Amino acid sequence: MKIILKQDIEKLGDIGDVVEVSDGYARNYLLPRGLAVEATKGNLKSIETEKKAKSKKEEKLTDGLKKIAEDIAKKPYSISRKAGEEDKLFGAVTTADISDVLKENGFDIDKKKIILESPLHELGEFSVKVKLHKNVIAEIKVCVVKE
Repeated sequence: MKIILKQDIEKLGDIGDVVEVSDGYARNYLLPRGLAVEATKGNLKSIETEKKAKSKKEEKLTDGLKKIAEDIAKKPYSISRKAGEEDKLFGAVTTADISDVLKENGFDIDKKKIILESPLHELGEFSVKVKLHKNVIAEIKVCVVKE
């Protein structure tokens, strides 16, 4: 069955995409939840206009977020922690700690948007990515210093 997606669905497509799915998946899951509509001529036209409006809105949003990303990346952020021998931290610097430092500097960024492969366990300067939007990723410098 051909359907038009009304929302972004991971591993299936984005809003406005026309995709082929099994009849059962469409009838029992996608259509009742309002995630998709059948691909008729009328629905194709209405989705196309919605898609254009959404792309304009998305463009404005990404422009604003790019400005925020530039502002965030301008300066390094310092976090002080107690450290033992060989500059190993007693604890770790996590995404929550980085989020708190950003909040102190006027940027309210959720810890879930901070991409950190593993918590920081040593002193030094680290490059950390902040995903503000699926197309906007800021790279900030985090300096972990001895208390």
